[in-house]
Amino acid sequence: MDLPENGTIGFLAPSFGCATEPYYSCFMNALKKLCQMGYHTVLGPNVTRAEGIGISNTPEACAKEVMEMFAGQSDVLISCGGGELMCEILPYVDFAKLAALPPKWFMGYSDNTNLTFLLATLADTAAVYGPCAKTLGMEPWHPSIQDALDLLKGTNRTAHSYDLWERVDPAEELGPLAPYHVTEPVEIRSFVGGKEVTGEKLLFFGRLLGGCLDCLANLVGTKYDKVQEFGDKYKGDGIIWFLEACDLNVFSIRRAIWQLREAGWFRYAKGFLIGRPANGETMMNLDHFQAVLGMVGSLNVPVIMDVDLGHLPPMMPLVEGSLAAVTVEGNELSIEMKYL
Repeated sequence: MDLPENGTIGFLAPSFGCATEPYYSCFMNALKKLCQMGYHTVLGPNVTRAEGIGISNTPEACAKEVMEMFAGQSDVLISCGGGELMCEILPYVDFAKLAALPPKWFMGYSDNTNLTFLLATLADTAAVYGPCAKTLGMEPWHPSIQDALDLLKGTNRTAHSYDLWERVDPAEELGPLAPYHVTEPVEIRSFVGGKEVTGEKLLFFGRLLGGCLDCLANLVGTKYDKVQEFGDKYKGDGIIWFLEACDLNVFSIRRAIWQLREAGWFRYAKGFLIGRPANGETMMNLDHFQAVLGMVGSLNVPVIMDVDLGHLPPMMPLVEGSLAAVTVEGNELSIEMKYL
């Protein structure tokens, strides 16, 4: 269901809540801005709590909030923030029940991979890997935030790269409502078969699937790992994997991608979109390019690096499970998404 004019946006905290600064001030301003735009808001019981370990409340309470908010009257849902241990709520989330409910957009990133990814692979329901509630409080909005809202509204189904990205968050100097401090030119690099491709237009198709590597690696081999089944169902389309990392260093990134590869997750891979890593400094002559290419370069599919995705903003909002057409030409990247 798309967000209608004057519709209702629900906020929930399956990971961190907006309980401390600067998150609280940003969230309050986000609610104010959305109200001024004509939207109604509904807050889950955990949105301003910090009573759990790495999440807003106990795993049971967070999962209960998820189930209630998906069954509630909100038109769309947005997560309050990322965090550390959202995986612990999964035993208490009924994905079969979520699959049976009327479809409802859920948007979040980072730790929210535990929901966006599993909504696709377990419930066959699309979700948006995009900004959390805190980001909606910035003044003024970066174009990527409007792009995410337009996606929820159903008025835009094409994600695209931006011109500049933020290396350093200015919030401590400029206050919690500071916009992205975008100073670094976007430099997308494209590879096929492990070799860099320049001056050539690339076009590839597949279903978008992925999220934060920190979370995805933890799901491998668990009862929540239904990637093979999802891949078999959509093998005619193939999978475009979008991946980014938060805490993982370059060796951890390489190990995580090795784990996904050896678990068979890339069996139907048609391409990769790799975000700028938040902790991607070169170590022992391993840079973040070879951390990825050393593991998937031999698959002989396009690997697009330093994409606007994840923890170093801005980020393109991507629809998990959508059928995508990816076009890359130089620093210009566009992703047209269809919901089939």
